Amino acid sequence: MLVTRAPHQARALADPLRALGADVIVAPVIDTVAPEDWSPVDQAISRLAGYDWIVLTSTNAVDRFLDRMALLGAALPEVDGPRIAVVGAATAARLEERGITPDLVPDDYRAEGLIERFRSMGVSPGMRFLLPRAERAREILPEALRADGAEADVVTVYLTVPATPDPAVIDRLGAGEVDVITFTSPSTVRHFISWASSAGLDPARVLSRAAAASIGPITSDALRERGHAVPVEAVDSTMGSLVDGIVAHVARTSVAG
Repeated sequence: MLVTRAPHQARALADPLRALGADVIVAPVIDTVAPEDWSPVDQAISRLAGYDWIVLTSTNAVDRFLDRMALLGAALPEVDGPRIAVVGAATAARLEERGITPDLVPDDYRAEGLIERFRSMGVSPGMRFLLPRAERAREILPEALRADGAEADVVTVYLTVPATPDPAVIDRLGAGEVDVITFTSPSTVRHFISWASSAGLDPARVLSRAAAASIGPITSDALRERGHAVPVEAVDSTMGSLVDGIVAHVARTSVAG
């Protein structure tokens, strides 16, 4: 099984699979790099007290944003400061590892879940949201907030680029030795295709032999839009649910075989 996340992010998926006896290859298809211009982020950090909410939608966003705050010697206001919302359990856990407890974690671990929760709490004109995130991301959340009359400031705290392929991993993929490939975001789909192509592989051929295992419907849509089947989709967009889906898939295919 191929886990396409960075090593420090892969353990929540790789460790349970290994414990079940799987041969897990960790091969990140994405590298993250800093933006060329930090000034929009720095300006937002200087105005933190003026925001009602900070919204963090990935573990990378947590680390990059908090690291930038630390570099500038900035801290979250202790009184009347912005509340913090995250999009899912992994992001919440990473934030808590950094010593901050999120104020809002939606039941639905997608931007749609955050939109629903914000609207249930009341989004009014004049409310201000700060969204530190990747340069390329879904626009549904800021667009929904603006449609409800709020201000949504989107600032880039990192960019995603294709990682350098490991020749040993490429050889195993080319030989058809990988049964399952995991995808945990639309960007992993996009960058896997670039990553495989840059190494001389045909992504369509690879994904016709290895089952794509998706963290949730948004990632599954990214695969299907590119013509790839999605035999495995996590029920509730968590790593544990993705492990369960992979186990069930392996059991089905073993019986069918």
